[in-house]
Amino acid sequence: MKPLRLLAAWICTAALIGCKADSGKPRVAFVTNNSDTFWSYAEKGANKAAEEFGVDLYFRKPERGNVAVQREKIEQVLNQGIKAIAISVIDPENQNDYLKTVASKCSLLTQDNDARDSGRLCYIGTNNYEAGRTAGALIKQAMPEGGTVAIFVGQLSALNARQRRQGVVDELAGAVDSPTNDGATLGKYKLYKTYTDQPEGRKKARENAVQAITDLKNENNVCLVGLWAYNPPEILGAAKDLGAVGKVKIVGFDEDPVTLQGVIEGAIVGTVVQQPYEFGYRAVKLMSELARGNKSNVPEDGEMLVPHLAVSKDGSTVTTSNGKRTDGRKAEEFQEHLNKLLGK
Repeated sequence: MKPLRLLAAWICTAALIGCKADSGKPRVAFVTNNSDTFWSYAEKGANKAAEEFGVDLYFRKPERGNVAVQREKIEQVLNQGIKAIAISVIDPENQNDYLKTVASKCSLLTQDNDARDSGRLCYIGTNNYEAGRTAGALIKQAMPEGGTVAIFVGQLSALNARQRRQGVVDELAGAVDSPTNDGATLGKYKLYKTYTDQPEGRKKARENAVQAITDLKNENNVCLVGLWAYNPPEILGAAKDLGAVGKVKIVGFDEDPVTLQGVIEGAIVGTVVQQPYEFGYRAVKLMSELARGNKSNVPEDGEMLVPHLAVSKDGSTVTTSNGKRTDGRKAEEFQEHLNKLLGK
């Protein structure tokens, strides 16, 4: 093959696997757990930090929340000679052994979803238990007299899902380590059921919401709680399909545009938002230091927590029964803030 053809072939291959020309900068990577819009904000923050702190960044979003698909993305960036990587772990228990091999090759951080026994140096993200309690406080504000609660999430193998769920039920029960079984009594509240939707995702999430609304149509006070970013929009969609908007209360997580619009319109009580821009920015900043051999800014406890916020129509501050205060934001203003981050 002629030299020019060889060069062209190399360029095409590099483009396919995401190679970068050698800039002399340390290489780092950020791998998400899926391709949700949530990660667009994290990518903005990561790119900003990469520019400021002089690293080449590989930002990878698996098409779906599948361990094998995520592993393929991780292997691709490991082959690029990265010095550090931040991963949103899908299934901590079943990924720990693999992640230990990753940690033996480069500095490993976890973000959004932790894997404590993976050999990671630091977790960057939300205190998911306390965020769950904030969601529980929103439920209590919406149904102060008590009622029936159904919870929706992708899968319970993810640590963040379990922590959020436990936070919700503890806040409703006013106790720690409350029972989370279906049908559990939590003070004035009843936990009807926890619905999971993986590996199908959004389609199954909508079906679950339709089923719950149908099953609970004779209950007076019902709140449906979506713990992952796509759950609240699908719950709202199901409520619209069944003419149940306003009849059931909805509390969400994260800042999906449909969720925020639902809050603005009053169809959703409120949503607990993380700050994914900060996940990206802080992770890349720390990785830029680790890539240069500096571990001095790794927290001693191995956690770099990013505060969560409570977004509602009026932007009220939320205080949980254990005395923790969550700053509030008005949904319309928060939506404008996110649009600016994305350059809209």
